[in-house]
Amino acid sequence: MHYQWYPGHMTKAKRMMQEDIKLIDLVIELVDARLPLSSRNPDIDDLGKNKARLILLNKADLADERANEAWAEWFQDKGYYVTKINSRNGTGIKTINGIVKAACKEKIERDRKRGIINRPVRAMVVGIPNVGKSTFINTYAGRACTKTGNKPGVTKGKQWIKLSKSLELLDTPGILWPKFDDQAIGLKLALVGSINDDILNTTELAIELIKFLTTNYPNILSARYGVEETKDSVSMLNKIAHNRNFKLKGDILDIDKAARILLDEFRNGVLGRITLEQPS
Repeated sequence: MHYQWYPGHMTKAKRMMQEDIKLIDLVIELVDARLPLSSRNPDIDDLGKNKARLILLNKADLADERANEAWAEWFQDKGYYVTKINSRNGTGIKTINGIVKAACKEKIERDRKRGIINRPVRAMVVGIPNVGKSTFINTYAGRACTKTGNKPGVTKGKQWIKLSKSLELLDTPGILWPKFDDQAIGLKLALVGSINDDILNTTELAIELIKFLTTNYPNILSARYGVEETKDSVSMLNKIAHNRNFKLKGDILDIDKAARILLDEFRNGVLGRITLEQPS
C-alpha cells in the first residue's frame, strides 16, 4: 500500500506559517508520543530557526512510559524544551507555563531592559494533522477556542488565542510534507490516524499492525482477542473476526470489521500502551 496525502490547503497553510513566523517568539510543536519522530514535519525545523522551541509529547498516556522518558531525553539532548502531556484530560498541562517562561527567558529579559512591560509571549502551535493541537489549545485555555475532531484536517485556517496578559497562541492547520520519502513513516502515520482512513485500505493496515505487535509486543493480541500469535498475520486477522463473531451474510467472516475494530482499539489505547518507534 502506498501512503500519500497532501491536500491543497496544506500548501496554503505552510505559506501562511512562513509569513507569520516573524511575529513569533516560541514554536510549540505537538508530536504523537507513540511515534515522536515520524509525527514531526521536517519543515518545522526550517520554519522555527532561531526561535525558542518546545516539544509536547502528546497522547503520552497511549505510549510506553519507558519510551516516553527515552524520547524526552532524546529531544532535550538536541536542545529542545520538552514535556509529556495528555491534552484530553489535561495531564501535564500545568507544567507548560513554567516551561514557556524558561524557553523565552532571554526574550522576556530583553523586553524588560527596553522598558517593555507586559508584552505577551507569542507562540505558534504546530503539528501534523490529528496530533491533537486543537484539543491541546482548548484544554490549555480552559475553554473551547477551536474546533476539534478525530479526523485529520479539522483546522483549516489560522487563529490567534489570547490565553493571558503574558501569552498568546497562534493555532495553525496541521501540515504534512508533500512526499513521504520513507514509506515506513507513512505506514506509522496511517496506523495512528494521521492520514485519512477514507483513502486507505484498512485491512492491509491492520495486517501491518499485527506484524508489528507480534514482533514488538508479543502476547498482546492473544490476551485481547484469544488468538494464537503466529507469523501469518492474515490468518490472525481472520481468527480475530471469527472469535469476535464478525460475520456477513452466508456465514462469511467480516474481515473489514475486524480490521477496523483492531485499529480503533489500538488508537484508543485498549490494547495497552504501545510505542511504534524508539530513539536511535
